[in-house]
Amino acid sequence: MEAQELHRGRLIDHIQLVVRDLSASRTFYAAILDVLGIPMGGSSEEYFWADELFVSTAESDAAQGRLTGRHHLAFQAQDRAMVDAFYRAALEHGGKDNGAPGERPYHPGYYAAFVLDPDGNNIEAVHHGDAVRSAASVRITF
Repeated sequence: MEAQELHRGRLIDHIQLVVRDLSASRTFYAAILDVLGIPMGGSSEEYFWADELFVSTAESDAAQGRLTGRHHLAFQAQDRAMVDAFYRAALEHGGKDNGAPGERPYHPGYYAAFVLDPDGNNIEAVHHGDAVRSAASVRITF
Protein backbone atom coordinates (compact mmCIF):
# COMPACT_ATOMS: atom_id res chain seq x y z
CA MET A 1 0.00 0.00 0.00
CA GLU A 2 1.28 3.44 -0.92
CA ALA A 3 1.98 5.66 2.11
CA GLN A 4 -0.45 8.54 2.48
CA GLU A 5 -0.48 11.65 4.61
CA LEU A 6 -3.65 13.06 6.15
CA HIS A 7 -4.11 16.71 7.01
CA ARG A 8 -6.65 17.88 9.56
CA GLY A 9 -7.66 21.37 10.64
CA ARG A 10 -7.21 23.22 7.38
CA LEU A 11 -10.41 22.64 5.38
CA ILE A 12 -13.44 23.42 7.54
CA ASP A 13 -13.78 26.75 9.34
CA HIS A 14 -17.18 26.06 10.94
CA ILE A 15 -20.35 24.03 10.52
CA GLN A 16 -23.88 25.05 11.49
CA LEU A 17 -26.60 22.53 12.30
CA VAL A 18 -30.17 23.82 12.62
CA VAL A 19 -32.14 21.51 14.90
CA ARG A 20 -35.75 20.89 15.95
CA ASP A 21 -35.09 20.55 19.71
CA LEU A 22 -32.19 22.67 20.93
CA SER A 23 -32.41 21.32 24.49
CA ALA A 24 -32.10 17.69 23.34
CA SER A 25 -29.23 18.61 21.03
CA ARG A 26 -27.46 20.59 23.76
CA THR A 27 -27.69 17.57 26.11
CA PHE A 28 -26.36 15.22 23.41
CA TYR A 29 -23.50 17.42 22.17
CA ALA A 30 -22.42 18.56 25.65
CA ALA A 31 -22.01 14.90 26.64
CA ILE A 32 -20.03 13.79 23.59
CA LEU A 33 -17.88 16.91 23.45
CA ASP A 34 -17.05 16.49 27.13
CA VAL A 35 -15.63 12.99 26.58
CA LEU A 36 -13.73 14.30 23.53
CA GLY A 37 -12.18 17.03 25.69
CA ILE A 38 -13.84 19.93 23.84
CA PRO A 39 -15.41 22.62 26.05
CA MET A 40 -18.62 24.37 25.10
CA GLY A 41 -17.83 27.85 23.81
CA GLY A 42 -21.08 29.66 24.51
CA SER A 43 -24.84 29.50 24.29
CA SER A 44 -28.13 31.36 24.35
CA GLU A 45 -31.78 30.41 24.04
CA GLU A 46 -31.34 30.12 20.24
CA TYR A 47 -27.93 28.43 19.88
CA PHE A 48 -24.82 26.88 21.39
CA TRP A 49 -21.33 26.42 19.98
CA ALA A 50 -18.05 24.63 20.55
CA ASP A 51 -14.98 25.25 18.41
CA GLU A 52 -16.07 24.84 14.76
CA LEU A 53 -19.57 23.53 15.55
CA PHE A 54 -22.51 25.96 15.79
CA VAL A 55 -25.98 24.53 16.59
CA SER A 56 -29.09 26.68 16.46
CA THR A 57 -32.88 26.70 16.31
CA ALA A 58 -34.68 27.45 13.06
CA GLU A 59 -35.78 30.73 14.66
CA SER A 60 -32.21 32.03 15.01
CA ASP A 61 -31.17 34.83 12.65
CA ALA A 62 -28.52 32.67 10.99
CA ALA A 63 -30.92 29.78 10.22
CA GLN A 64 -33.39 31.79 8.15
CA GLY A 65 -36.26 29.61 9.41
CA ARG A 66 -35.02 26.33 7.91
CA LEU A 67 -33.68 23.10 9.38
CA THR A 68 -30.48 21.73 7.90
CA GLY A 69 -30.58 18.35 6.15
CA ARG A 70 -28.91 15.18 7.32
CA HIS A 71 -25.16 15.54 7.80
CA HIS A 72 -22.22 13.35 8.69
CA LEU A 73 -19.78 14.93 11.15
CA ALA A 74 -16.64 13.11 12.26
CA PHE A 75 -14.94 14.26 15.45
CA GLN A 76 -11.29 13.48 16.15
CA ALA A 77 -10.52 11.24 19.11
CA GLN A 78 -7.12 11.00 20.80
CA ASP A 79 -7.28 7.23 21.20
CA ARG A 80 -9.56 4.20 20.99
CA ALA A 81 -10.72 4.61 24.59
CA MET A 82 -12.02 8.08 23.69
CA VAL A 83 -13.99 6.62 20.77
CA ASP A 84 -15.52 4.07 23.15
CA ALA A 85 -16.38 6.79 25.70
CA PHE A 86 -17.94 8.92 22.93
CA TYR A 87 -20.18 6.03 21.91
CA ARG A 88 -21.36 5.33 25.47
CA ALA A 89 -21.99 9.03 26.22
CA ALA A 90 -23.92 9.47 22.97
CA LEU A 91 -26.22 6.52 23.68
CA GLU A 92 -26.78 7.68 27.27
CA HIS A 93 -27.74 11.21 26.12
CA GLY A 94 -30.24 10.73 23.32
CA GLY A 95 -28.14 9.27 20.53
CA LYS A 96 -28.96 6.10 18.62
CA ASP A 97 -26.52 3.40 17.54
CA ASN A 98 -25.34 3.68 13.94
CA GLY A 99 -22.18 1.55 14.21
CA ALA A 100 -20.51 0.32 17.41
CA PRO A 101 -16.83 1.08 18.05
CA GLY A 102 -14.48 -0.94 15.91
CA GLU A 103 -11.93 -0.92 13.12
CA ARG A 104 -13.15 0.20 9.74
CA PRO A 105 -11.71 -0.69 6.30
CA TYR A 106 -10.98 2.94 5.29
CA HIS A 107 -7.28 2.62 6.15
CA PRO A 108 -5.19 0.59 8.61
CA GLY A 109 -5.80 1.74 12.19
CA TYR A 110 -9.09 3.57 11.45
CA TYR A 111 -11.09 2.99 14.65
CA ALA A 112 -14.49 4.66 14.85
CA ALA A 113 -18.01 4.65 16.26
CA PHE A 114 -21.15 6.10 14.68
CA VAL A 115 -24.35 7.40 16.30
CA LEU A 116 -27.38 9.34 15.16
CA ASP A 117 -27.99 12.61 17.01
CA PRO A 118 -31.54 13.69 18.00
CA ASP A 119 -32.08 15.08 14.45
CA GLY A 120 -30.77 12.00 12.63
CA ASN A 121 -27.33 13.40 11.77
CA ASN A 122 -24.66 10.70 11.49
CA ILE A 123 -22.07 11.62 14.15
CA GLU A 124 -18.75 9.81 14.30
CA ALA A 125 -15.73 9.76 16.56
CA VAL A 126 -12.56 8.46 14.88
CA HIS A 127 -9.02 7.64 15.93
CA HIS A 128 -6.68 7.17 12.95
CA GLY A 129 -4.05 5.20 14.85
CA ASP A 130 -0.58 6.32 15.78
CA ALA A 131 0.18 9.73 14.34
CA VAL A 132 2.31 12.75 15.11
CA ARG A 133 0.37 16.02 15.26
CA SER A 134 2.12 19.10 13.96
CA ALA A 135 -0.05 21.24 16.30
CA ALA A 136 -2.80 20.61 18.83
CA SER A 137 -5.00 23.26 17.23
CA VAL A 138 -4.96 26.54 15.38
CA ARG A 139 -5.48 29.45 17.78
CA ILE A 140 -7.23 32.58 16.64
CA THR A 141 -7.26 35.45 19.11
CA PHE A 142 -9.49 38.48 18.69
